[in-house]
Amino acid sequence: MDNVMQLAEVRAPQVRDVRANLVGELVLPGDSNWDEARLAWHLAVDQRPAAVAIPENVHDVIEIVHWAGEAGFQITAQGTGHNAPALGDLAGTVLVKMHKLKGVDIDPDARIARVNAGAIWIEVVHAAAEHGLAALAGSSPDVGVIGYTLGGGLSWLARKHGIGANQVVAVELVTADGEFRRVDRENDPDLFWAVRGGGGAFGVVTAIEFNLFPITEVYAGHLFFPVERAAEVLRVWRDWTETVPDEITSVGRILQLPPIEEIPEPFRGKSWAVLQAVYSGDDFDEAKRLIEPLRALGAAVDTFDVMPIQALSHLHMDPEEPVAGFADGQTLAVLEDETIDAWIDVVVGSPLVATEVRQLGGAVARAKAENGAVASFQAPYLAFAVAMMPVPEMREMLVGAVHDFVAKFEPWAHEHTYLNFAEGRRQAKTLWTESAHHRLRRVKAAYDPRNVIRSNHPLD
Repeated sequence: MDNVMQLAEVRAPQVRDVRANLVGELVLPGDSNWDEARLAWHLAVDQRPAAVAIPENVHDVIEIVHWAGEAGFQITAQGTGHNAPALGDLAGTVLVKMHKLKGVDIDPDARIARVNAGAIWIEVVHAAAEHGLAALAGSSPDVGVIGYTLGGGLSWLARKHGIGANQVVAVELVTADGEFRRVDRENDPDLFWAVRGGGGAFGVVTAIEFNLFPITEVYAGHLFFPVERAAEVLRVWRDWTETVPDEITSVGRILQLPPIEEIPEPFRGKSWAVLQAVYSGDDFDEAKRLIEPLRALGAAVDTFDVMPIQALSHLHMDPEEPVAGFADGQTLAVLEDETIDAWIDVVVGSPLVATEVRQLGGAVARAKAENGAVASFQAPYLAFAVAMMPVPEMREMLVGAVHDFVAKFEPWAHEHTYLNFAEGRRQAKTLWTESAHHRLRRVKAAYDPRNVIRSNHPLD
């Protein structure tokens, strides 16, 4: 559908009716706030949908789904747009921006959080911490809770407590027929299974509820080494990851920091090999003993200490405001010496600001019968790269650098990767196991046979 046809159809008389029934907004091409409304967190993504709907309550969502479906449009929901590149062309699609559906409620006795679709992780982290509780939050504080969880969710606590989606106890959503549903193990159990790791293809989620954990402090920090020591440091870290208990989750990184004022002087304009780790157990003396082999390497900067759980939201040092950039990732079946050499070779001196390999395993690798569509990750490591785009003229070069990074790991790639770190389009068979993919397609056919609801990663 070309832009002229989109505009003609979206300005049909029904638009007046749906706008009259909304508390929120329906923004069309040509409206004064069109360019603002269609922005994603990823500022380098030029989203051009047929319309942008900005609901303020569940009733708005129902109205939007009914109208879009009857008008022949597809629908896709977006909280923040961190994974917006994977959506692709939005022609013929109504983009439903969920950021105004705010609200976080904590039940401290049941240790459950109820989170509306517009919430970001830092809001949940602080609300839970007031009751001495912790969520399986993402490493970026401003990532949307819903998108992160629908895609699986790998937190700093994942090796101890598993994939975030599998701690969900209920999901509220509006399906393609405009019906509001609350799904759990007893109500629409197939749909409940599908949304826990199957992505956003099954409806517009308005709220979720998930388990919390009695954690108030962790032992965590960074070790910074000159990038010239990257091969030595990353090999030691790799060997160390094979020995530590589930209470430890860690990341090996190469950071090439630009000379900008936002970066503290000791790090500005320099390149580093960085080790990050979090211990989420109860014995901090044991934590210090476990970290000692890494400290023995003699880091230039060592920040390890006991910290409140809220501080984990900033440990990874991710940007906390919308940025223009490109990223992509890949799971790894092994992390050999040759893998580390290839990583360093493709990254050092490249325009990639941050690259990393995250340690998986532990509870992440243990599938349970009650888990959702992503029951586990069998890959032991997860690689990811980020390039920032200060000027549009650098787009082609930066996209190429990210693609080179992913391609460099291909000889060691695992057959299945992680939805939330796949910012380019992937075949469905690489995102789910064969049995999970077939079951997801059956659920999709049952609840959305006309494929009204679009997701970042389509099932077909």
